[in-house]
Amino acid sequence: MPKPLDIIRNTRKRLSEMADGHTLEQLNRIPEKYNNNLAWNLGHVVASQQVLCYELSALPPTVDATIMEKFRRGTKPEAWIAQEEIERIKKLLVTSIDQFEKDLESGLFKIFTPFTTAMGIQLASIEDTIPTIIFHEGLHLGYMMAMRKLVG
Repeated sequence: MPKPLDIIRNTRKRLSEMADGHTLEQLNRIPEKYNNNLAWNLGHVVASQQVLCYELSALPPTVDATIMEKFRRGTKPEAWIAQEEIERIKKLLVTSIDQFEKDLESGLFKIFTPFTTAMGIQLASIEDTIPTIIFHEGLHLGYMMAMRKLVG
């Protein structure tokens, strides 16, 4: 049986590969009836994991504040996302989950603020976040798979 963090890594690998298969213009294009784009979805999975794991544990995120501000829940693309930022996000897809695994193994997550997600999933511990992240990132992978057909 695959380890949960390996499932997240595999999903993130697919997300990154999807970005590699599109031009910068396609990554930034917002398809009709959508309120975000492929590039935003990449940043959003990183920011969301940071909120669910670190902020709810009263810890500072391991990614910079710019990523958190631009891609957290409730945001949408407000400006063109440059290639350099996309490359940085793609790197964070790997490094942020690696750091999370190290922090999890070291016992860093000692407290947790209970939270109910937009999908009605109740989180009461750091352990609850892992299947939620798998679900959330799979959902955004699905959005991106649908979007890619609409952006060219």
